[in-house]
Amino acid sequence: MTLEDRVAELETRQAFQDDSLQALNDVIFAQQQELERLKAQVQALASRQAELLGQLGGEELGEEPPPPHY
Repeated sequence: MTLEDRVAELETRQAFQDDSLQALNDVIFAQQQELERLKAQVQALASRQAELLGQLGGEELGEEPPPPHY
C-alpha cells in the first residue's frame, strides 16, 4: 500500500466520521428541542392542575387531614 493510498484511505475515513458526527449532532439537536417542548407542556399541565385544584378546593380531591387517632 503506497503512501498515497494510505492518505486517501484516511481522508475517506475522516469524511465518513465527519458525516456521522453531523448526523448525530442533528439528532441531539432535535431531541433537545423535543425535550424543551415536553418540559413546557408538563409545566403547563401542572399549572392547569393547580388552577383546577384551587377552583375545586383541594380538600375535596383527597387532601383530607389524617383522622384524629393518628
